[in-house]
Amino acid sequence: MTVSEKTAVVLLSGGLDSATTLAIARREGFACHALTFDYGQRHRLELQSAVRVAKALGAVEQRIIRLDLSAEGGFGGSALTDRMEVPKDRRDGDEPPGAGPEIPITYVPARNTIFLSIALGYAEVIGAFDIFIGANAVDYSGYPDCRAEFLRAFENLANLATAAASQGRGRFAIHAPLLAMTKAQIIAGGLALGVDYSLTHSCYDPGKDGAACGRCDACRIRLAGFAAAGETDPVAYRP
Repeated sequence: MTVSEKTAVVLLSGGLDSATTLAIARREGFACHALTFDYGQRHRLELQSAVRVAKALGAVEQRIIRLDLSAEGGFGGSALTDRMEVPKDRRDGDEPPGAGPEIPITYVPARNTIFLSIALGYAEVIGAFDIFIGANAVDYSGYPDCRAEFLRAFENLANLATAAASQGRGRFAIHAPLLAMTKAQIIAGGLALGVDYSLTHSCYDPGKDGAACGRCDACRIRLAGFAAAGETDPVAYRP
């Protein structure tokens, strides 16, 4: 397959952060191949959002990769893939997600490692050396695979583990443009790039009608980000 040197693979969940990341990659002139993962998550509505976002932001293609990281698939270990209750209603005086030693039960074991590995394989096939991920280490839930140390380590692995890098055809780069940004900064930047956040989905436990719960960590962080940015979140929330 012949591609330009400005080709990138973008991990696109359908959430606010990944949509903004895709917009940034497009602004930087990359032809973006979006990868979305159907991994047994309970909030599968994000898959529909990813399709809408990829089209709206001009991805040259979008592929939905089907995995099963749920308990039924033999993995599990997360409230996002198992029949565990999603934590809700963190009080204002509580430690924010990521501030303490506890990893939230919404952490999906090794999820970003798995996703980046598949993105790396696909990038090598199409001749791309740039991979974008919407990881954030400021306003986030405290997942260990959203940290700069992890992303640097994976980039090193990518350049050791692939024929393309070992043969000198290029060097892989893992781009995480949102890593050190607050949610308010992400939203303001995305709006400036024309991101339509009504197309996105963040809630971990949406209703059958698709409305966000407004109470899980993902919703609370998102709502706080829009408030800090002086904007109104355009998605629907349950009363």
